Amino acid sequence: MKNYMIPIVKCLVIVLLIFSCKEKTVKLGKNISFQKEENVYYGNDREQVMDLYLPHQEPSKRKDVFIIIHGGGWRGGDKSQLTFFTLSMMKKFPDYIFVNLNYRLATATSSGIPNQTNDIENAVQYIEKKLKYHPKFILLGNSAGAHLSMLYAYHFDAKKRVKAVVNIVGPSDLSDPGFEKYVDYSFVKNYLVNPKAVAPGMSATSFASPINWVDSASVPTLSYYGNRDQVIPLSQKRRLDSVFTQNKVSHESYEFNGGHLDWDKAPNDQFLIDKIAVFLKQSVTL
Repeated sequence: MKNYMIPIVKCLVIVLLIFSCKEKTVKLGKNISFQKEENVYYGNDREQVMDLYLPHQEPSKRKDVFIIIHGGGWRGGDKSQLTFFTLSMMKKFPDYIFVNLNYRLATATSSGIPNQTNDIENAVQYIEKKLKYHPKFILLGNSAGAHLSMLYAYHFDAKKRVKAVVNIVGPSDLSDPGFEKYVDYSFVKNYLVNPKAVAPGMSATSFASPINWVDSASVPTLSYYGNRDQVIPLSQKRRLDSVFTQNKVSHESYEFNGGHLDWDKAPNDQFLIDKIAVFLKQSVTL
């Protein structure tokens, strides 16, 4: 590269960084507003970005954090799919910090696990560093994002910073014969998990199944499944509920009327948000 091009390239990089992390105020009501920091990098990969919402209410108070994790079969999807739902949650919980998270997508040559659970860990560490205190986290995900939320909370959260999980149509047992009908199951079985990460004596699908890591210390979990879901069968809900009951883990589960993508449609969305509020109030200290 010629020398005269170097200053130009540096300027372009600075401009891109400035415009990739935009700050603005989001107003959700007369007394509810958040500062939004958009596309904040929490890692070095272009997919490791988050939207961060900091409430203007009681700015000096140490607040806990909701992390919202999108679905998309582990190798697709984007945080933008959950922006509207995130805003709806913010109206219900105006005194808490919200993160809408992107993570590295899986490919046939780059496994989702542990990359994606590592991304949750990296995001948690970034948030702690930014806030300069140690908040507790509530993980809320849908589909693959719900699976990652559960897997991280039950197995990878070594420092026990997660205090609750909201599981929306999440695969809980990847070895379930009902789930094997999933159209992309061959990818899940062969490429989702890095073989080097698998614990001795376990298959890749067993290692990546949240139900296999549930014990009496697992965090309270609320689950939401569709009664006409052709992607995630209701057997996933039943298996998860059974393991929770066996281990005496605080949990609730509900069925909505619809398929895999109907959980955030009226009236299902508001029913879920109301149930989350009650569940968290009863099961954890917010």
